[in-house]
Amino acid sequence: MAHSAADVVRLAGSAPTLAHLDGRSSVCRACPRLVEWREQVAEVKRASFADEDYWGRPVTGWGPQRARIAVVGLAPAAHGGNRTGRIFTGDRSGDWLFASLHRVGLATSPTSTSAYDEQSLVDLRITLPVRCAPPANKPSPAERDACAPWLAAEWRFLQPTVRAVVVLGGYGWSALWPTLRAAGEAVPAPLPKFAHGAEVELPSGLAVLGCFHVSQQNSFTGRLTEPMLDAVFVRARQLAGVG
Repeated sequence: MAHSAADVVRLAGSAPTLAHLDGRSSVCRACPRLVEWREQVAEVKRASFADEDYWGRPVTGWGPQRARIAVVGLAPAAHGGNRTGRIFTGDRSGDWLFASLHRVGLATSPTSTSAYDEQSLVDLRITLPVRCAPPANKPSPAERDACAPWLAAEWRFLQPTVRAVVVLGGYGWSALWPTLRAAGEAVPAPLPKFAHGAEVELPSGLAVLGCFHVSQQNSFTGRLTEPMLDAVFVRARQLAGVG
């Protein structure tokens, strides 16, 4: 079990399979503030979920290893992934994301409410740079850096097949480029700026697409609309050669 940033480096780097990596990251305790917060939320709970047992642990990536599309978010929601144990599952952001993925043929169901439902992803894996729910959805730089080796190790398993990465929001955009550089990708300098609809093709053929995050702040205000979101995933399908 990881109790420090050094432990994360060691355990992430030595994971022999993606399943081992997910298991190791799911019990990480390297960031005291995040551990305290996620466990406090799991104990106090939201009134509407008072009868549920919260996951209250780090949340791993989800989806097939041999995916052709990856989605990079930010961190689990306190009463979403931190409750259900699956990223984007059980919150309003997930409602938007899975509805879009279903419309464009990348998910088998338009909703995802439980880690035990029948939802499955098609040629797509969702991952995240910070694996614990952070207070106010704002991880500290030290917490971001401590968690980075989990994403870097996950990318090693995904890299052989992923041809397009959809990044939800500027935080994930900033976190992805060091991961790609560490994996040997020729990353542009200066780094591309995040924008909705941004598209960067790397020499290896990997395409990176920017998309506004599916947060309520964006979806409720109309900054992100369903057609805008669908268009990004349709483009990702095209670039990845899915279907």
